[in-house]
Amino acid sequence: MRILITGATGFLGGYVLEEAVQQGHSCVCMTRSLPREGLYQHPNVQWIEGGLRDDWAEAFAQAGAVIHLASAGVSPQKATREQYFQANVTDSLLFIESAVDAGVSKVIACGSCFEYGASGERYAKIPMDAPLEPINAYGASKAAATVALSALCREKKFQLSVLRPFHFYGEGQHEANLWPSLKKSALAGGNFEMTPGEQLRDYAPVEMMAEQFIAALSSKTPFGLPRISNLGSGKVVSLREFCEDWWQTFEAKGRLLVGAQPYRKGEVMRFVPELKV
Repeated sequence: MRILITGATGFLGGYVLEEAVQQGHSCVCMTRSLPREGLYQHPNVQWIEGGLRDDWAEAFAQAGAVIHLASAGVSPQKATREQYFQANVTDSLLFIESAVDAGVSKVIACGSCFEYGASGERYAKIPMDAPLEPINAYGASKAAATVALSALCREKKFQLSVLRPFHFYGEGQHEANLWPSLKKSALAGGNFEMTPGEQLRDYAPVEMMAEQFIAALSSKTPFGLPRISNLGSGKVVSLREFCEDWWQTFEAKGRLLVGAQPYRKGEVMRFVPELKV
């Protein structure tokens, strides 16, 4: 299948692109400003320059599906409330509507576990139909995008899968995130300051997430009925257990300074997905 991918230069997007190629798909990928030599190169990958608001009629005409991963404000990057909603809701909706109007019938959009927000505390495992109670502008913009895309799906009668990844990690992730910063401290022989680590999470390697995005291409999603899925590993661990396991794996010489950092304001202590079997 020929796939149009947005956000292919991002952390998750790079892995999704590589998985797509390995599965035999050909890909057209959007990029805004990275130099050509910094992009993933393969005979089945074509890079085109531009943003979500540009005219992609020619690319849409050749695509069997769209995987939409581009997003403003992915952690730890920051954006204004206006930028979150402009990119994640308005521009994304117009982009996907243009794709559908051009004949693309299958859309896979990346949602976020942060759409659930505060409702996560009320569930041992958060179901896909849990109330959306985001606690920050990023989560709110992703929740609004899901609602808007779902309405568009019902109106335009295309196939829509919204995949909500929970916490994932791996090589190439921004160094300010947990796993890369933990690895950096371990390999440098230093100590690592962390919270008490009682938060319960589902941590999945990014490769697993990428596999699930590509697997969604072959799922029999009904036309006009949006399908929302949580993505995770199915394993629940505390943040402390996660850090201790990797600290040992890295053969760190320093110490984990458990409790040296306070919990973030509004921290959701249990944030675990219900996964479809």
